[in-house]
Amino acid sequence: LNPINFPLLRICLLWTHLLISHFLNFQVTWVFTPVTTEITSLDTENIDEILNNADVALVNFYADWCRFSQMLHPIFEEASDVIKEEFPNENQVVFARVDCDQHSDIAQRYRISKYPTLKLFRNGMMMKREYRGQRSVKALADYIRQQKSNPIQEIRDLAEITTLDRSKRNIIGYFEQKDSDNYRVFERVANILHDDCAFLSAFGDVSKPERYSGDNIIYKPPGHSAPDMVYLGAMTNFDVTYNWIQDKCVPLVREITFENGEELTEEGLPFLILFHMKEDTESLEIFQNEVARQLISEKGTINFLHADCDKFRHPLLHIQKTPADCPVIAIDSFRHMYVFGDFKDVLIPGKLKQFVFDLHSGKLHREFHHGPDPTDIAPGEQAQDVASSPPESSFQKLAPSEYRYTLLRDRDEL
Repeated sequence: LNPINFPLLRICLLWTHLLISHFLNFQVTWVFTPVTTEITSLDTENIDEILNNADVALVNFYADWCRFSQMLHPIFEEASDVIKEEFPNENQVVFARVDCDQHSDIAQRYRISKYPTLKLFRNGMMMKREYRGQRSVKALADYIRQQKSNPIQEIRDLAEITTLDRSKRNIIGYFEQKDSDNYRVFERVANILHDDCAFLSAFGDVSKPERYSGDNIIYKPPGHSAPDMVYLGAMTNFDVTYNWIQDKCVPLVREITFENGEELTEEGLPFLILFHMKEDTESLEIFQNEVARQLISEKGTINFLHADCDKFRHPLLHIQKTPADCPVIAIDSFRHMYVFGDFKDVLIPGKLKQFVFDLHSGKLHREFHHGPDPTDIAPGEQAQDVASSPPESSFQKLAPSEYRYTLLRDRDEL
């Protein structure tokens, strides 16, 4: 070889090496880069068809100008890619999104009050609880996996019923066979309400002793002394079955915790709260009974709650109370807190109902600022304009954080 050609040879070999490396890198990238799943964009034309045909759909309600929405987009897309690998059927799991600026009618339909909001749908029905977990690919994927898991525990021996966790609300279905319309309705209800109740089922010979009059659903309330309740409606009627089970799974008086506080405040209803010591079940039972007796017609206008005095010391301090004062009843309107009189007065017919009516009429607010209404002044007594300021709401602080969402509007004062 002529030494003069060595430099040219070296240059030729170098370019060859670079071209081969580039080609190999291109091939590796082409082989291992996953195909990105296109997120389904929903509009007024396709939303019902897509959601109704999806077993599970996670919908991102967003706005392009919202920085939290912008941060979520790539995470949401990557989570969709991960889940599509596990559930390839297009109707098993759908990741979709709604541009709320472009489709404000859809945003209003689903009561969107912040961006981004992630809502779960099952066969077109929006679930009560939206996704409020961590905004990471793993958390979103784990959430969908959980939603796709079977929410019904199968009973292999009726003796298992004696070991049930009686602190929970248990719904048990006894069926002749799993492949039946009755069980399909039961399964659909369980998929929706599994966060509120424990669902169990038994089939064939195992369930036979409990099927003396055909397939059967019973409700076992918390506690060992409460009697079972039997469903008497048509088991193939989804609406009737769902309403009966929901009534049993979602109590009239719910417990508020730091975990569900954001969810409850976002319902937008004022709170009527019993603060009680955890072991004081007697006061809770009295409160539950009086709410059911006096205020059942107010369901949907106010949330009936109970709270652990020890855990919620701060709201008690706002109304100048301590756990030693419990049980205490108060209303939180998300602007102010109003205290009911002596707890024992709850047993006076109509007293608790009047307290709630005074909230709705604005009387509680007026009296805090201007003293008793003139109609409440005894004959001959001088009316006085007593200026005062009701304590500010404590539970408003449990509402969605402005550091996590773009909030669209403030609450109106009640």
